[in-house]
Amino acid sequence: MEAENGAAQLGGLLGRQLQISQIAVVCNDLQRTMEQYTKLLGWGPWNVYRHEPPRLHQTEVHGRPIDYTMLGAETHVGDMGFELLQPLEGPSIYKEWLETHGEGLHHVAVMLHDFDESTQLKQKFAEVGASVLMGGRIGETIEFFYLDTEPSLKIILESGSGHAIDLVPDYVYP
Repeated sequence: MEAENGAAQLGGLLGRQLQISQIAVVCNDLQRTMEQYTKLLGWGPWNVYRHEPPRLHQTEVHGRPIDYTMLGAETHVGDMGFELLQPLEGPSIYKEWLETHGEGLHHVAVMLHDFDESTQLKQKFAEVGASVLMGGRIGETIEFFYLDTEPSLKIILESGSGHAIDLVPDYVYP
């Protein structure tokens, strides 16, 4: 009976293991931080995006519609996505993190490619007390949200749905 219970628990909230798609760091100076990762670890090239309206829309923080903007830089390290985020205008959980913890690791993403499955994950986490801290949409194909999973998982979890295939970077570094 205990083995069956353990196997059932391994299924997770969606009945399967969710794969890490990305790890992210919040920083005060994206360009300087990106240069350090490239110089010291050889990571890159980086796709750099300025996320602001109209590309970034339907934004919310702590359940309220709020406008915010950010810079983001993404690269792959092997099969793993790695992201740097710098908050710009408006309140955000990135700014809250910088004020409370300083620069550093911020969240782990388990992105899904199906909107219905993403919505289901959000609902299932709400049922266990992990509400949405912040979210929004990028373009027409991407929804993202951060869940209040620090009490249970000791990390902030990002999820959402969509593909960044259509997203054209503002520039590539180096």
